[in-house]
Amino acid sequence: MKPDLFQAPDYYQIDDLLNEEHKLVRDASREWVKRDVSPIIEEYAQRAEFPTQIIGGLAEIGAFGPYIPEEYGGAGLDQISYGLIMQEIERGDSGVRSTASVQSSLVMYPIWKYGNEAQRNKYLPKLASGEWMGCFGLTEPNHGSNPGGMETKFKDMGDHYLLNGAKMWISNAPFAQVAVVWAKNEEGRIHGLIVERGMEGFSTPETHNKWSLRASSTGELIFDNVKVPKENLLPNKSGLGAPLGCLDSARYGIAWGAIGAAMDCYDTALRYSKERMQFGKPIGQFQLQQKKLAEMITEITKAQLLAWRLGVLRNEGKATSAQISMAKRNNVDMAIKIAREARQMLGGMGISGEYSIMRHSMNLESVITYEGTHDIHLLITGLDVTGLNAFK
Repeated sequence: MKPDLFQAPDYYQIDDLLNEEHKLVRDASREWVKRDVSPIIEEYAQRAEFPTQIIGGLAEIGAFGPYIPEEYGGAGLDQISYGLIMQEIERGDSGVRSTASVQSSLVMYPIWKYGNEAQRNKYLPKLASGEWMGCFGLTEPNHGSNPGGMETKFKDMGDHYLLNGAKMWISNAPFAQVAVVWAKNEEGRIHGLIVERGMEGFSTPETHNKWSLRASSTGELIFDNVKVPKENLLPNKSGLGAPLGCLDSARYGIAWGAIGAAMDCYDTALRYSKERMQFGKPIGQFQLQQKKLAEMITEITKAQLLAWRLGVLRNEGKATSAQISMAKRNNVDMAIKIAREARQMLGGMGISGEYSIMRHSMNLESVITYEGTHDIHLLITGLDVTGLNAFK
């Protein structure tokens, strides 16, 4: 078990843009990752198992609903603090960040924003503490980038709703107590429903044989005539804009999280370049290796500034969905390219579980696809700048 020697790069002194609370939150998250995630994550990734024992630690560092008001059990932090927590967790592992991201932005966020007081008081404190874990049911077997085509439906049966359908590629599904599920009513309008484990006809089979996000628990949601109480309908927003609003929050967290993965790959490659000797000198002394490292730190710095500015806009309530798409697309693309370059710098050792790089690289292949694919986010930006819809 190798010690976690990570040192975060800050080439443009971006720490000067952060307040003391931001730094305290980030540093607490960083120390927790070093202590509780890094020593075990390679083993769990090799076993394709999520380390459930870290759930309490995620709750303690405020990773579950960081921006949810304290009255509901959240930490009441701002958007930059939320981003920094996601950055540090993904520095440890994208799958662990996915667990926290889903809990925060895709489960707690819609209950807080679209739910009523009874729902907030019932669910949010237990989700914030990690006593309950949640998942988000939007993607279906036949509908990924076109969520509006969903086939999951519910009928009004008088004293309850009857839910039928299926969702797939759902993080946290196998162990979640709560699922925020998006389905169409009889008129074809999309609504959010809170489905609880134990409801008859609701099952969550686990997805196996993944080469990516191996330390994350993924599954399906199956609804076979599930009776959902009427009080479990999220009342304050419907239509496709409701789940997309959740995805905005999650994509924002990913824009920060990907920086953490890139930082870890860069830091590993930088340290290795100073230690690995070839032709009588450290490989970091060769021009081609310096080119790789210089490009890595340049791209990380650009991504840090992009995420920080987006966080300021989010705090001010000014960030648009298109701006969030740009940051998610750019920063994940940046991270996956850095992972590939760093892997090459380590040569054969780059594929070994002794180092984190190959695990990050495999994980980022999922991150670049989920919550809006690389190409879809490009088209969102294209629509925003031209006003011309390429989706139709």
